[in-house]
Amino acid sequence: MARIGPQEVLELASLARLQLTTEEVARMTDDLAAILDYVDALRTLDTTDVEPMTHAVPFDCPLRVDRVAPSLSAEEALANAPRRTESFFEVPRIVPVAGAPEDDT
Repeated sequence: MARIGPQEVLELASLARLQLTTEEVARMTDDLAAILDYVDALRTLDTTDVEPMTHAVPFDCPLRVDRVAPSLSAEEALANAPRRTESFFEVPRIVPVAGAPEDDT
C-alpha cells in the first residue's frame, strides 16, 4: 500500500492553493513517497550521543541588550501606506469568510 496517495496530494495542493495537472499529481505522489521513505531511513539512525544543534556548522549569534529607543509614530509609519484604516495597515483578505463575496481590492 502506498504511503501517500493522489488524494492526499490533491488535499495538500488545495491547502497550498495549487492547481496540479494529473501528471503533476503523479509526480508529486512519487516525490512525497520518496521523502517519507528517506525520513524513515533517518529514524533508524542512533542519535543518542549527538548533541542537538540549530545549524549544520558552528554559528555564533551574539545577543545585544534590549533597550527602549525612540520609534516612529503611527502617523509616520503609515505615511506611505497605500491603504489604511485608522492607525492600521489595510491589506487584502487572504482567508475567505464563509458566505461573503470575494474581494481582491
